[in-house]
Amino acid sequence: MAYPTLTDEPGGIETAAQIRDGHISPLEAVEAAIGRIEKLDEAINAVVIRDFDRARETARAMDGMEIMPHQPLFGVPMTIKESFAIAGLPSCWGFKEFEGQVQDADSTVVRQLKAAGAILLGKTNIPPALADWQSANPVYGRTGNPHDTTRSPGGSSGGSAAAVASGMVPLEYGTDIGGSVRVPAHFCGTWGHKTSWGLVSKQGHDHPAFKGMDAHDGALSIAGPLTRNADDLALMLELTATLPLRRREKDLKACRFLLLLDHPVSEVDASVRGPIETAAEALRKAGVHVDTSAPEMPDLEGDHADYMRMLNIAMARGAPADDGTRATATDWFDLLDAQTRCELSWANLFDSYDFILAPPAPILAMKHVEGQYFQGETIINGNTHAAADGLAWAGIATFPNLPSTVLPVGGTGDLPCGMQVIGPRWSDFDCIAAAKAIGALLHD
Repeated sequence: MAYPTLTDEPGGIETAAQIRDGHISPLEAVEAAIGRIEKLDEAINAVVIRDFDRARETARAMDGMEIMPHQPLFGVPMTIKESFAIAGLPSCWGFKEFEGQVQDADSTVVRQLKAAGAILLGKTNIPPALADWQSANPVYGRTGNPHDTTRSPGGSSGGSAAAVASGMVPLEYGTDIGGSVRVPAHFCGTWGHKTSWGLVSKQGHDHPAFKGMDAHDGALSIAGPLTRNADDLALMLELTATLPLRRREKDLKACRFLLLLDHPVSEVDASVRGPIETAAEALRKAGVHVDTSAPEMPDLEGDHADYMRMLNIAMARGAPADDGTRATATDWFDLLDAQTRCELSWANLFDSYDFILAPPAPILAMKHVEGQYFQGETIINGNTHAAADGLAWAGIATFPNLPSTVLPVGGTGDLPCGMQVIGPRWSDFDCIAAAKAIGALLHD
């Protein structure tokens, strides 16, 4: 099955191998990536903070250095989401009032990637407060989808996915609370991984109002990588995971999958349903077990309501809602109890299935809209829906703290379509491995 792609540039591991084998130097790799950004980004506007001079200095210093075993990304150029702190660069989360606020220290993820040999070229665009499926703000402007710049690349890690999909850079790191890694991967045709909550540190990824104060990682919110292939995704996770995770060696044909395409809150457009159903049928023809229903499912509608309540409280850090009401400590503990029940219901489902297959979003990349997409409406199969209802497909993994890998499975017209591969908590590497096997079956 073909899906729309825009580049044949090498990935992170392949670039590192070229450097290690002496085919190119770190400086040549950096200059090539800068050249691609300068050529492509005028139309896309993904890399909104550029740190090219320091990147060149770092690359020159690497020339002739011995590559150590802990440096699998030695000399590989990449970018990272604007919201991650990099010493000497601004981070404003798209807020005009924090424009130009320079960070004093690197975030943990940035330190880990630099320690692995990666060279950071700059930072990529986001929506204000990281709270939209678009990446547009009054500080940096609007990012376009590289497949069609009149459409959204997704959000909030939209600049990340656009930079990877267009071939500007091979690797990126984003964050996700409402699909912010998964939806951009889906919209732009890249690979993305939502990590199990708590697996990757978000130290140094703080709202600019809390600069230098070190804050809690945040309920529901995770950090996760975006790449153009599964192996790069797994390596990025290896380099940033804070816990050792087991890996199962299980053949695809030995796995049981549950395909989830119907949700009581969110209809799925035919442009998304079609490619995913085609992918599922290809799996069945290859001898893979794929069910479309299960005797006992989690309470999708009730869990979504609790997810949205927790999401809104977490995003506002407990501030009063528009109507003046404010969650109490009792409300929060009630939500934690509901989340625990949700986690257990999914754990029970995983007693029967290895993975869940689901859409990352109910639509493909939409046309740009003014204001926040979630405040408006969207058309799905000719029916008008509240745009925010689409968060249901993010919430099925976010609320129970599950890992989810998105891989491209096909497309409709010139727009790519992705699919989530969701597994039990802490099965992150298994999700990536299963997605890799699915991708090989579909595309090789």
